[in-house]
Amino acid sequence: MPEIIDISPVLSPRIAVWPGDVPFSSRYLCRIDEGANLDLSSVTTTVHVGAHTDAPSHYAAEGAGIAERSLSMYIGACQVIAVDVAPGQRIFPADIPVPITAPRVLLFTGSFPDPDTFNEDFCSLSPQLVAWLHDRGVSLVGIDTPSIDPFTSKALESHTAVAQRDMAVLEGVVLSHVQPGVYTLVALPLRIEGADASPVRAVLLPAGATA
Repeated sequence: MPEIIDISPVLSPRIAVWPGDVPFSSRYLCRIDEGANLDLSSVTTTVHVGAHTDAPSHYAAEGAGIAERSLSMYIGACQVIAVDVAPGQRIFPADIPVPITAPRVLLFTGSFPDPDTFNEDFCSLSPQLVAWLHDRGVSLVGIDTPSIDPFTSKALESHTAVAQRDMAVLEGVVLSHVQPGVYTLVALPLRIEGADASPVRAVLLPAGATA
């Protein structure tokens, strides 16, 4: 069995969500320790909780919902790259320190260090970087922050750049314990009809490993 590196934050009532979005909560309908024959629980949450992928319908009129996306975008060779960018800044092609060698790229910025505490000065992508990555064969781009656009952005320039190129997005992953390099990514979205995003259980396997 290949080593599995979990890059998903723990989902709990403590996890930070975008200000104004629906927080994660859970409740038990019945409990074994209260005399029931089983545990049975439910959750309420934004679909943009923790490690998640946006659907095109999140940022593009007439965009596809998450249930319509090809799963092939979320599984396969992936390159983890550490970048050195000041808090709150967008990442540009000049900030990428190594050649691109895989069709999926995850960027470690260290600018959103605690998934349970929301900070607004996280790093994000520039639309120029999205275009540059696409020109190098990248079909999925991910980041260790809540969004590929800055907190204050309303135009969502990088989301728009992704939509124009039909790329996939992975946000909210945890990469502080991952060495830069090439891996196999598995980050499959739930098949939620009409949803504009989905939480994922994102993991990395050794390069060339099969899930």
